[in-house]
Amino acid sequence: MYAIIATGGKQYKVEEGDIIYVEKLGVEAGEAVTFDDVLAVKADELKVGSDVKDASVSATVVENGKGKKVIVYKYKRKTGYHKKNGHRQLYTKVKIEKINA
Repeated sequence: MYAIIATGGKQYKVEEGDIIYVEKLGVEAGEAVTFDDVLAVKADELKVGSDVKDASVSATVVENGKGKKVIVYKYKRKTGYHKKNGHRQLYTKVKIEKINA
């Protein structure tokens, strides 16, 4: 059984027991979180649209953290313009507990 959920502007295919990294949710480690924006559920058959309007996915937050540093380098030739910048994206590590279809 799997479900497709949407959070943080992205879509994730999840099964029970999966650990995924999503955009920061603002929930402390150890707390429960519920994803209500379920796009599809497949148990015996695939259900989408109005068939999954009441479906949800229950999960537990494992940790919050920062991803690897990404270097952003801007450069324009012949003008002497260059700019170096770094970015570390915040994430929440989540363990999927139950798919409520």
